[in-house]
Amino acid sequence: MPNENQEKKASSMNFLALSNDSTAKTFIMAILVCLVCAIFVSVSAVALKPLQILNKELDKKKNILQVAGLYQEGTDIEAAFSKIEIKLIDLATGEYTTELDAAKYDDRKAARDPALNVKIPKAKDLGNIRMRPKVMPVYQVKDGDKVIQLILPVNGYGLWSTLYGFLAVEADGQTIVGLSYYEHAETPGLGGEVDNPKWKKLWSGKKVYDTDGNVAIEVVKGSVVRGSRGEEYKVDGLAGATLTSRGVSNMLQYWMGEEGYQKYLTKIQANGV
Repeated sequence: MPNENQEKKASSMNFLALSNDSTAKTFIMAILVCLVCAIFVSVSAVALKPLQILNKELDKKKNILQVAGLYQEGTDIEAAFSKIEIKLIDLATGEYTTELDAAKYDDRKAARDPALNVKIPKAKDLGNIRMRPKVMPVYQVKDGDKVIQLILPVNGYGLWSTLYGFLAVEADGQTIVGLSYYEHAETPGLGGEVDNPKWKKLWSGKKVYDTDGNVAIEVVKGSVVRGSRGEEYKVDGLAGATLTSRGVSNMLQYWMGEEGYQKYLTKIQANGV
């Protein structure tokens, strides 16, 4: 009787002997190719995951540096980021908290974690995000021991997508340095103009709060009339992208308001950083 090895060899020979036009041979080859590709993709994904995480972290740091005006082509990201200290804020009180590790904290993951998030009442959900973290990071840009800027993560819904970005304000907690988005899926040439450097420059020097402490910053329809009343709180709208412009206004109304950073920034304005 043939042994097991002989049976396997015979099976292999039978397979190879099949016509190239054979349905069975085509089907078996397709399965083998799929298996090899699946193994290759899986091994590659596992091997490259640490590099992907590192690149994602570097990209985040780059965007923070850009909105603070600290990044130019060729800048050493890690060296430049060493001037930034990360702290966590309890949004309910506006106070710093050390209950979590600021260096490892991910506010986007926290927004999906029932233990770390809060549901936003529909009437107050101006950014249409439904859930927000209880704690948010603030990136403090330092010149020596002096804090010169505060960089605050913001997010909210535009026309087609949730926009994720950073708002940088001066240490007075009031004057805007810049606004930049690092992730969105708005229409190129329309809502996608949130990435236009010319539009982003319009934010520099604008004010967040009016003299009564209300959130006043907004994106208007059309262009801001120079010299008009309240000009310091207004930014030109995005041409052909009314809903994206409104989404930007709404998310800033939310995040700069009492549900967001207002308690923290009010303390900053009264007592300094």
